[in-house]
Amino acid sequence: MECFKFFIIPVTMLVLSLASNPHMGTASNIESQGRALLQWKTTLQKQQPFITWTPKTSPCNWIGITCRAILSRRNHHHAMATITRIQLGEMGLEGKLETLNFSALPSLRVLILNNNALQGSIPATISALTKLTYLDLSFNNITGIIPPELGHLTKLKMLWLYDNQISGSIPHEIGYLVNLHEFDIATNHITGFVPLSLLNLTNLSLLSLYQNQISGYIPHEIGQLVNLKEFYVFLNNITGPITPNLGNLTKLEHLFLYNNKLTGSIPAELASLVNLRRLDISKNKITGSIPTWVGNLTNLEYFSISTNNMDGFIPREIGNLGNLALFDISVNQIIGSIPHSIGNFSKLEYLFLFTNQLSGSIPSSLGNLKDLLQLRLFDNKYLSGSLPPQIANFTKLYQLDLFNNSFYGTLPPDLFKRLTLLQYVVLGCNNFQGPIPIGLKNSTNLIRVRLERNNFTGDISESFGVHPDLDYVDMSFNRLYGTLSPSWGQCLNLTSFKISGNKITGSIPSEIGRLPKLQLFDISSNDMVGEIPKEYNMYIFHLNMSNNHFSGTIPPELGHLSSLQILDLSSNNLSGRIPVELENCLDLSSLKLSSNNLSGNIPFQLGNLNLHEVLDLSYNLLTGEIPSQVGKLIELQELNLSHNALVGQIPSSFQYMRGLTSLDLSYNLLNGPVPKLNHFLQKAPIGWFTHNEGLCGQVIGLPPCPSPSQSKDHAKKHNKLINVTVIPIACIVSLICLMLVVTLLYCRRKRAVIHESSEIVHGGAIFSIWNFDGKEAYKEIVKATENFDEKYCIGAGTFGTVYKVTISSGETFAIKKIQKIGLEDQADEQSFKNEVQALTQIRHRNIIRLYGFCSTNEFNFLAYEYMDGGSLRAILRSEDGSREFDWIERANIIKDIAHALSYLHHNCVPPIVHRDITSNNILLDEEHKACISDFGIAKPLNPNSSHWSMLAGTYGYMAPGIYIYL
Repeated sequence: MECFKFFIIPVTMLVLSLASNPHMGTASNIESQGRALLQWKTTLQKQQPFITWTPKTSPCNWIGITCRAILSRRNHHHAMATITRIQLGEMGLEGKLETLNFSALPSLRVLILNNNALQGSIPATISALTKLTYLDLSFNNITGIIPPELGHLTKLKMLWLYDNQISGSIPHEIGYLVNLHEFDIATNHITGFVPLSLLNLTNLSLLSLYQNQISGYIPHEIGQLVNLKEFYVFLNNITGPITPNLGNLTKLEHLFLYNNKLTGSIPAELASLVNLRRLDISKNKITGSIPTWVGNLTNLEYFSISTNNMDGFIPREIGNLGNLALFDISVNQIIGSIPHSIGNFSKLEYLFLFTNQLSGSIPSSLGNLKDLLQLRLFDNKYLSGSLPPQIANFTKLYQLDLFNNSFYGTLPPDLFKRLTLLQYVVLGCNNFQGPIPIGLKNSTNLIRVRLERNNFTGDISESFGVHPDLDYVDMSFNRLYGTLSPSWGQCLNLTSFKISGNKITGSIPSEIGRLPKLQLFDISSNDMVGEIPKEYNMYIFHLNMSNNHFSGTIPPELGHLSSLQILDLSSNNLSGRIPVELENCLDLSSLKLSSNNLSGNIPFQLGNLNLHEVLDLSYNLLTGEIPSQVGKLIELQELNLSHNALVGQIPSSFQYMRGLTSLDLSYNLLNGPVPKLNHFLQKAPIGWFTHNEGLCGQVIGLPPCPSPSQSKDHAKKHNKLINVTVIPIACIVSLICLMLVVTLLYCRRKRAVIHESSEIVHGGAIFSIWNFDGKEAYKEIVKATENFDEKYCIGAGTFGTVYKVTISSGETFAIKKIQKIGLEDQADEQSFKNEVQALTQIRHRNIIRLYGFCSTNEFNFLAYEYMDGGSLRAILRSEDGSREFDWIERANIIKDIAHALSYLHHNCVPPIVHRDITSNNILLDEEHKACISDFGIAKPLNPNSSHWSMLAGTYGYMAPGIYIYL
């Protein structure tokens, strides 16, 4: 606001003359000015702000217009009215400045048109306003360049052009504005260098050039602006070092250089800026350490050097800055401990030390910062120790972020009782232990809580209450137990709920599924039971319930979740079919249903989805052919259909799946050629296709596919071979059966069992590993083991010896050989029959898979999948093996065994008891997945009858697989 001083006598004369003759001096000057403004008014789109602008009233009475009475040059007793101020800021003006006749306003001192919708460029004719001292065109849509003619306005003191779309460079003529005090052209598209002529404005107190595209160095001549108090040049492309000449600006109070590309260290000359209150050089490429002289800038209230490449220690002299409200040195490479002197920041509200390499513990002096609002120390991996109890003094704190450090110990018990204003609690990825302080339950202001990857313990149902503002909670990978409380359903703003990797039991409360804003729900790797809830809101996009004990079927209602992107129900006890309604989840990118008991065909509707990450249906009981529609998933990266009973050929449409990086079809009944998958097959491991009936093709390790003529000849030979061998083999089987029977009743039962097993074998639930008859299979076994040489023996079970056999196709199996001693040896024959019966009826990821069986006059054979890891007993007996066998792996093996026994006892009809669960009968694969083997004394039970059982199995050992019915 400019002030005008007048002598008392002339002013009195002017007022009296205007009062006695109101029309005096208005005929020519004020009328021409009014006509110019009315003409400009007609070019503006909105007329409502100018309701008082009419020809019938004096312009001095118009809204936004200020007049001043001046003496005529010819007659000093004659007063003239003239427009000196136009103030139309925030009036909603829409139009252009070019239509305003500036030459008609020669006495204008102030022109304020900020916060409107003016368009077009700044006209060169504005130079006619030679008496202008204040020009504010900020917050408009003005385009074009700054006209050089603006340099003619030599009386300008304030020039504000910020927040427009002005482009080009700053004209050198600006340097002629020797009276300019404030120059603000921030937030435009100004480019080029800062012109040296601008630095002639020695009266300048404010220079604001921020958020443009200014490049080049900060000129050394900036040191000439000795009256400068505020210098804003952030959010540009300025390079080079910080000029030491900034140290000449001893009146400087605000220095904002952030978001540029400045290099070098902080010059020592800046120590002269003793009046500095705000210093921000963050988000550059500054190097070096924090200078100790910063402690002399005792007026500093705001200090930020974050996101640079600075190193060294935090100097203890920093404690002299008692007026600091913000101290931010985050995202650097600062080392050492937090100095005790930081506790002197008695007015500090924001302390940001995150993403450095600080070490040591939190000093207790931090408890002095009673005005602290935010404490952010995350990502300092060497910052350790327990939290000092003084941290509970931050009664105004609303954000506590200690994520990803090495803090340990228990939390102060009264932490959350005193910090009642906390909104953000981030303690994840540390080593905190013990219970979650009970005060958190009553923290009703919580918005975000992250406690993941610690060692917190306690009952989850007692740790949280009702938090109406809670948006995000993550308690994953702790040791929490208990059940989920229905009160979570009252956290109506909750969008993300993650509690995986704990020991949570019970079922999912239906109230959680009905949360109106829930988007991410992850309860994987717990011990939860029950069925998958059917109700979820339409916004949920991430649903992970894997690795629990959920049973029942997959609810078709999940198909109504149109926003769903990730669905993971793997490693549960789900059964039934895959619901076709999932085809409605068009945003689904990852679908994991592996390691369940799902049956039926793969729905062809899955091919209509937009899956581009993972489709994993492995380790189930799926049958039928692979739908050709799966080939429509051209962006899919991982496809796993292994360990099922899929038949037929791999669809030729797979050749269009250009996104595939992983394809596992092993352990199925597939045959025929592997489709050409671009360059994918050149790197494909044979393990992705092994254990099928007859795949062939370009994969290294698979046999080449025969030509069409070869296929016809092979078919003829195959038919002839069947005719020649079927009858003799049938006779041999009959003779074997006759040798094993004692009575006609036993004979009939024997035939029934063999007939049943034969039907199972040829029916597709279990399949033969050879494509030729039993005699050839026997020869293959004898040849591969060099007539059962001991060097191929890998173990001995209760009722036989086990050999590792690699047949001519390259596939490896475990063959159990049961020697027939005589007709009187009924026990071994019964164990063979038991094992065949048991393993042809069951299918589970934690039970050894039977691929086939055969019988000769001397031996019975069982062909199993080969487990690379050997037996659990062998690992535990090995000093090296047991040392590497950590408790997590041991616990996982216990879970695998429990899953298998639960399946045998509760999912098989009739139930099956193993009766000999020992460490020798637990086999492991390469990844230490456990499978139960040796079903020689297994026994099916009728649940509706009474049973008693003799002790059976390994001598001196009571197996957990034994049920005793009384």
